[in-house]
Amino acid sequence: MTTPVLCAKLTDYAARYETADFLVGDPSWFMHQVSGCENQEAMAFLASALSYGSRKQFLPKIRLFLDWSGGEVSRWVADGAYREFFGLNDSCCFYRLYDRHTMRLFLDAYRELLLSHGSMGDYLRLMGVHEGLAAVELICSWFAEHGSTGVVPKDASSSCKRVCMFLRWMVRDGSPVDLGLWGDFIDKRTLIMPLDTHVLTEACGMGLLHSRSASMSAALRLTAVMAEIFPGDPLRGDFALFGVGALPSVPLT
Repeated sequence: MTTPVLCAKLTDYAARYETADFLVGDPSWFMHQVSGCENQEAMAFLASALSYGSRKQFLPKIRLFLDWSGGEVSRWVADGAYREFFGLNDSCCFYRLYDRHTMRLFLDAYRELLLSHGSMGDYLRLMGVHEGLAAVELICSWFAEHGSTGVVPKDASSSCKRVCMFLRWMVRDGSPVDLGLWGDFIDKRTLIMPLDTHVLTEACGMGLLHSRSASMSAALRLTAVMAEIFPGDPLRGDFALFGVGALPSVPLT
């Protein structure tokens, strides 16, 4: 249950943190370092795929994609240039649970999408996607059906936090952080809150959510609450909850 005080605090946090300064030290920074919609989309997708665990550990891994591609991320994937770094049956760890073989299968599946459709956005447009959950489901099914289940979830039963974060970057417009490249065909009102264990704990602690696991159903319930606080743009609440974590000493009630 929300209270007027809680709503006011979350609204204040959203305004305070959805600024260009938010990009510093955030994985969304990388998509702003490349030019062209296709490169921004590709950089954003690769950045989101590795965004779990410690930022100190995953940000240098994301930077490798930027450096290896020279900023031409979409072409780097479409040309298969990543194969120089990721071999089949290479069990050497790349990042946490992902060995280089797993990354190769992931990038092979992504390459096939780019070669077939030009970009992920064009694929979703072709499939008639207009809302967030359908986009999550379609992205998950593409990778599952093309031999990669180790990076993108195989379906949308989990919260699919990183896919939902990627969609926030792609869809929300008028933001100094999010790109809004897909805002012309996916309604930002249908986006789903990126939910992980940390956000789950924060949301439950504030009484916004009552759930034991970061499932898709829990993410949808939290999104519905955020839609009440931020009508028309529920994922503005993502910045608000970031603010809660950044300023844990500030009372919310």
